[in-house]
Amino acid sequence: MDPNEQPSWAGGDAPDKEKMEQIRARRLAKLGTSTPVSAKSDENKAPDSESSNPSRTSTPKPQPQPQPASAESRPKINVTSAAPPASSSPNPFDKLGVKAEPSSSTGTSSMNRKRLASEIDDVVPADRPSPKPSTTQPESDESYADRTLSQIFRITVDPHNMVNSSGQRLTFLPNLNEELNESGEPLKLSVNTLDQALMEAASSYPHDKPLMNYFLPCWKRAVKASLQFKGTEGPKFEVHEEAKRLCMSGCLFALSMPDLYGRSPNPKHDTLMPYLLKGVQDENGLCFNFIQEAIKRFDDDEAFPALFNDAMVQISSKLGTISMDQDYKPYIQAMLTYTRFPPLIVNLAKHPTFTMAQSAAGIEKHTLLGPFFRISPLQNEVIKSYFPGARGLDKGRIANSQDALRMVLRTHQDDLFAITNAFIRAGQETRSRTLDWFAYIMNSNHKRRALQVDPREVASNGFMINVTTILDRFCEPFMDMDFSKVNKIDDNYFRKQPRINISDETKLNADQSYADSFYANKIPGETNFISEAFFLTLAAHHYGSEACNSQLKNLDRDIKYLEKRVKIMEADRIKFVNNPVQLQQYDKAVQRHVDALEKSIAVKLSIEGVLLDERMQSTSLRFMRIVAVWLLRLVTRSEYKPGQESKEIQLPLPAEKSDVFSCLPEYTLQNIVDNFKFIFRWLPKILPSAVGDEMIALCVTFLRSTEYIKNPYLKSSLVSLLFSATWPLMHLKRGVLGDQLVGSQFANDHLLKGLMKFYIECESTGADSAFYDKFNIRYEIFQVIKCVWVNDHYKRQLTRESRVNKQFFVQFVNMLLNDATYVLDEALTKFPKIRAIEKELEDPSIPQEDRQKKEEEMQQLANQATSFMQLANETLEMMKLFTEAMSEAFTMPEIVSRLASMLNYNLETLAGKKAAAELSVSNRDKYHFRPIQIISDIVDIYLNLGNSPVFIDAVAADGRSYKPEVLERVSRILISKHQKDPADVARWDKLRVKFVDAKTLLDQAELDLGDIPAEFEDPIMGDLMKDPVLLPSKHIVDRSTIVQHLLSDPKDPFTRQAMTIDDAIPQTELKERIEQWREERVQAAKDKLKSDVMDTTEG
Repeated sequence: MDPNEQPSWAGGDAPDKEKMEQIRARRLAKLGTSTPVSAKSDENKAPDSESSNPSRTSTPKPQPQPQPASAESRPKINVTSAAPPASSSPNPFDKLGVKAEPSSSTGTSSMNRKRLASEIDDVVPADRPSPKPSTTQPESDESYADRTLSQIFRITVDPHNMVNSSGQRLTFLPNLNEELNESGEPLKLSVNTLDQALMEAASSYPHDKPLMNYFLPCWKRAVKASLQFKGTEGPKFEVHEEAKRLCMSGCLFALSMPDLYGRSPNPKHDTLMPYLLKGVQDENGLCFNFIQEAIKRFDDDEAFPALFNDAMVQISSKLGTISMDQDYKPYIQAMLTYTRFPPLIVNLAKHPTFTMAQSAAGIEKHTLLGPFFRISPLQNEVIKSYFPGARGLDKGRIANSQDALRMVLRTHQDDLFAITNAFIRAGQETRSRTLDWFAYIMNSNHKRRALQVDPREVASNGFMINVTTILDRFCEPFMDMDFSKVNKIDDNYFRKQPRINISDETKLNADQSYADSFYANKIPGETNFISEAFFLTLAAHHYGSEACNSQLKNLDRDIKYLEKRVKIMEADRIKFVNNPVQLQQYDKAVQRHVDALEKSIAVKLSIEGVLLDERMQSTSLRFMRIVAVWLLRLVTRSEYKPGQESKEIQLPLPAEKSDVFSCLPEYTLQNIVDNFKFIFRWLPKILPSAVGDEMIALCVTFLRSTEYIKNPYLKSSLVSLLFSATWPLMHLKRGVLGDQLVGSQFANDHLLKGLMKFYIECESTGADSAFYDKFNIRYEIFQVIKCVWVNDHYKRQLTRESRVNKQFFVQFVNMLLNDATYVLDEALTKFPKIRAIEKELEDPSIPQEDRQKKEEEMQQLANQATSFMQLANETLEMMKLFTEAMSEAFTMPEIVSRLASMLNYNLETLAGKKAAAELSVSNRDKYHFRPIQIISDIVDIYLNLGNSPVFIDAVAADGRSYKPEVLERVSRILISKHQKDPADVARWDKLRVKFVDAKTLLDQAELDLGDIPAEFEDPIMGDLMKDPVLLPSKHIVDRSTIVQHLLSDPKDPFTRQAMTIDDAIPQTELKERIEQWREERVQAAKDKLKSDVMDTTEG
């Protein structure tokens, strides 16, 4: 479009006088009489930024209502919108040598540039003098009006004056010329004849070009001329005001009622879209003054709001068809321009497409804001450009691509926030509709957290990440470091009129029916914006960023499978070399797998690139801290702030749980844990400044009161969070939270009890993988305990627990012994199998297929052995720490026999006669298998407990695994391998002697007792009972026997009915009889021994 383009005239196309009167009547009926537009108000001051995008065109047809309109009182035109069709008539502009550049309506803008001097206003060559107003006398008002209007509109009624004062060619208006001649009026343009002049000029403008191409430059020249004119009243001032008014009216009618100018409707012409896309800085784009003036007319003419709405809808629709690797910025800038004018935003929010009901995937393309949020580097087309040939990219190239990706996305998200913030601030109704739109996104995307996600049924990752990030930023105003606004979050949000639907979400500690009945009891009242933003952001993290995090894990699994599959297929290709047809088909199958692998790797790299944005994750962590503090306030019913743990949090929590907490969606807590775990793994450097005491308080509180959370996996995640927080990080040897766990009084008082409690609980999580999950959980618990064990307070606490809560402690130690026995046995039994396969693979003649199967079997065994060996090492380490700190607690009758048996059994396995042959595998360190170290650790446990006669007797009484020769071999190993200093070896040798002596005495006592009466014998173990108790099944067993049984199976061993140790009734009278019988038998043995000695002496 040429801003200087003049309307052309083809004689036959110009409307006659009668038609002009009809047109005026129609316009008058449409608009009514009007006066020149007054000066602009300050409230619509022209902003100084850029603009952006699409909308559908609505062109209302005027209903003719004829009213008389004389030449003296012609109506002043107010405007709306329309556009031009193609015309086959000759173009008078072509005859004048003026050509117009084609105008694009596709939404792609040409490059902004400054116009050359030769391009400005069609300057006439110097050899053609241009007429100038007389300088000898003042210019009359009539001459000023004629000169000014000719300059603005590039038209003339004087055939002898075809060039204006600045040298631009003018378009002659023959109809108006004829009318002026007939009436005897001067051949000059005036305010009274301007509307007729514009009608004639516009009607003759080429139909193959948008009429806005004529009126918009006229508007800009009118504004410029008005600014240069200093007056504020009088005929000359009226000229400028009328020129602007009719320019604006011309633009409106050109877009909304093209038939006024003899044009047919043309969707490509009848829209503001191309002018918005060019931007305010472009000479052919809409300027701020134009938008301001149009907004002033919104109340007078409904066509103007419709024009702006429709243009943005068109821009949005077009944006929905392109991606970030295309020219999307003009669309964003067009919307940014709208954001500077609240009336435009308010009207847009009322448009049906703003919250039009769509599918989850359809939200991205078919709602007004959807296409703007859809733009992302995670779009499939864009991923390919960032990570071409992803399979072969080196780390440096990947890092550079991810950095570039983050920079582009960050800029785009800044624009998205500016756009959305304008809607939020434009007014209560607009804010409400914007929140409705966000809520609709959440409610439509629940399937993003399904085990199997169909991308066609949900919104894309890029869209959801953008939504999450923008909502995070809306929470920033109440994410202050003092947590001063947490109390503004409405605890009863879900009991009012919540926008978010959580009906199918798992609740923290309530089943669905209970939650439904709770939420059915509504509470009246409005919800504040802070609460709306808070709960929307919680949901956004669940369905957005955390869903992407989960997808990363799935991608890792898929990539490993595809890599393995491609490797196998490439190796098998040789089988088809002699069959070209099969080889071709095979190569195609290989290529499909390679393409899928390339795509999966590229998607993974792009998601990682987006999620590893430090600014985004820092904001996210701050939000999660707010959530943590809010949850702690909710369950403790306090005004808790970080640093006030011991003052505000009383543990354990009350037995009666708050329904408000129990009925919250599970993701309220899960988001916190998953977000922090992700950061601990991938972006730990941002943690020191982003983690506070609230994380310790959250984990300790819910581990100490695990009954508040139903999901065992969620409970275990709290342990994982603490475990991750103790990883060494930069200068922090104990990780981000390690030192706080050591020094925090709150942690000192409650952490160990909470960890021990969950150590017991995780024995059965209810999941299919529960058996193996418990070992991973316990491994992490061990790591946390090792981190804090430097503080003697934890040792004293463990000792106190063994005395004050004996049953709890015995249960804990029993689980510890079970684990040590199982994991050591599982690990050590794998090594003979691995050794056997290693020998088989040494045979070079083994077929390739068999070799591959053997290698796979050995790899599986190796993985199992490694896992179990790591757990075994940690379990023994814990036992060393605990037995050293409180040896007497491990010699209780309920524990000591099992402990002794476990130690004897494993020592025999590691140092017995067959150990060297069975456990001799290559590369032991690969499996974390260090047998000499394990032997040394077990010896340490013996030494820690060696001062206890009860323990010594228990070791000697183990008839299955106690072998003095094995313990002697252990001494030789310790000396030969220099595993312990001589003093420790000497202590071990002395202890071995004590075991031998105790064994001798026990053997003699057993002989002395002889046959045990049936009523004194334990029916399960076959031993003499020491503390008989009566079970609910009416059977009598020894207390230590039933305690051991109940630790692993809380049921009566005879009837399988549930029971606890409290159900066992002491049999005091029987116990006294057993003790009396035993004393009598021992005394009889002693008397017999004495008499035998006397007989020998006398003999």
